[in-house]
Amino acid sequence: MSPPVSPVSSASTIPSSIDVVVIGGGMAGVAAGYELARRGTSVAIVEKGLVSGEQSSRNWGWCRQQNRDPRELPLAQLAMRIWAGLNADLGEETGFRRTGLVYASGNPADIASWEKWSQIARAFDVDTRMLTTAETAALLPGNSRNWVGGVHSPTDGRAEPQLAVPALARAAQRAGAVIVQNCAVRAFETEAGRLSGVVTEQGPIRCSAVLVAGGAWSGMLLRHHGVRFLQASVKSTCFYTEPAAAVTEGGISMQNVALRRRLDGGYTVGLSGQGQLQIAPWGLMQAKAFWPTFQARRKGLTFAIGRQFFEGPEAFSRWRADSVSPFERVRVLDPAPDRRLIDKGLERLRNIYPQLAGLKVAQAWGGMVDSTPDAIPVIAPVKAQPGLFIASGFSGHGFGIGPAAGRLAADLIRDDAPCVDPTPYRYERMIDGTDFGKPGML
Repeated sequence: MSPPVSPVSSASTIPSSIDVVVIGGGMAGVAAGYELARRGTSVAIVEKGLVSGEQSSRNWGWCRQQNRDPRELPLAQLAMRIWAGLNADLGEETGFRRTGLVYASGNPADIASWEKWSQIARAFDVDTRMLTTAETAALLPGNSRNWVGGVHSPTDGRAEPQLAVPALARAAQRAGAVIVQNCAVRAFETEAGRLSGVVTEQGPIRCSAVLVAGGAWSGMLLRHHGVRFLQASVKSTCFYTEPAAAVTEGGISMQNVALRRRLDGGYTVGLSGQGQLQIAPWGLMQAKAFWPTFQARRKGLTFAIGRQFFEGPEAFSRWRADSVSPFERVRVLDPAPDRRLIDKGLERLRNIYPQLAGLKVAQAWGGMVDSTPDAIPVIAPVKAQPGLFIASGFSGHGFGIGPAAGRLAADLIRDDAPCVDPTPYRYERMIDGTDFGKPGML
């Protein structure tokens, strides 16, 4: 079941011509559209389903710098500065609160990893500190576990995915952006080697630049046009609860389970490192590139062959611009949640926090978390195809860093001075592999 998302109005027709077409109405696409529109660039956000209908409304709602890969930290830091003023800038509630995040573990290997990260954090002036057993207990009152230690980032925070992306979308509309929902982009058009427009199911739109921000579907569209994009997806399960006792006002990540306080007094609950790898043709074709990531995360994965094999983002599909595309056959990617994981999450929370013994699920959903081999997004132009830009492959980090990712994408499209160094996010690493290191941190 899809999570309840704040509705966004949709234009009844597509524009015939515009400066930039953004493909995808998730956090990355909407944030980029907002940034472009408020700088005076005409932009259309074209979404095959509904704004924030897929992973952008199905994530945990964490806004963090804590435990970010150092390549991603400048973007995460900028995002936190943007989040801090976003409610006022938009004139709407995004749910953002700077409530802090705590990580706790009974595994000495986790503590060693966080110690190593804290040294990186100091170089970036991130407000974070390691916690002893006693300090962890003091920050987590009522917690029944005797954790070895933890790490605390008091300036990180939380927001509401079902509110934030629609609020950004409405602000983009007020700034002049056109948003068209239930309209798939089927193909790109080119003139003299440069992108000159897109073909949608409603007809063509002429433009000078295209940003592909289609989440898990980006790879399929790019591959259709001969643009290599390494992207794999894992099905996650998440749920939120009815209002319950306040064990935290922020977020807590513990071994195998995480929770975040919600504005409505409930909790959004995620199962750390748990997911289902759905076997699909393109996934098998990319297995070599993703092998290090798979090895690092295989312990928490289960496997299945299902609908994804035939009509998901990693299926083999060919289509014409004048015929129905795969994006019209699956308007909203809405995988069923894993009941086993939901029960496991509830059991763990009740064991860790006795005061949550009566915790009840209000709603649960599945989502597809798309990743790159190094777990770092691509936010970049495609040099071999002038006019084509990508903001995708956010590897489960897209909501929190989304406002900054949108700003960087807008900078690159407009050829403005980039807000952060764009080098770590360049597309060409997909081709030459020179920037691929170890898989980034979760």
